[in-house]
Amino acid sequence: MNHYETVFILNPVLSDTQIKETVKKFEDFLIEKGAEFVSKEDWGLKKLAYPIQNKKSGFYHLFEFKVAGEAIDNFELEFRRDERIMRYLTVKLDKHAVAWAEKRRTKLNAKA
Repeated sequence: MNHYETVFILNPVLSDTQIKETVKKFEDFLIEKGAEFVSKEDWGLKKLAYPIQNKKSGFYHLFEFKVAGEAIDNFELEFRRDERIMRYLTVKLDKHAVAWAEKRRTKLNAKA
């Protein structure tokens, strides 16, 4: 099981229910593939650095999870098939990145 982090941007014209359905779809996909979630974060509506599909903002979400490497290709294929997803990035985390992510999460939890 490898440790991964995925950030994806949803189209800003989606309703709250559409956003929840989309996020749930990708959560369920990973769970079906045997993934173990470490963290899920909703960063909300943020301004983009440059326009994507003539949109200037998007809803950001982050998943941190552990799963077998074979599942990632199919996971990213689902992102490409879904028109609600504007951009996505999946990164395999090494031990230093995992430690940094834990440190970042504890800082966020301390602020909340």
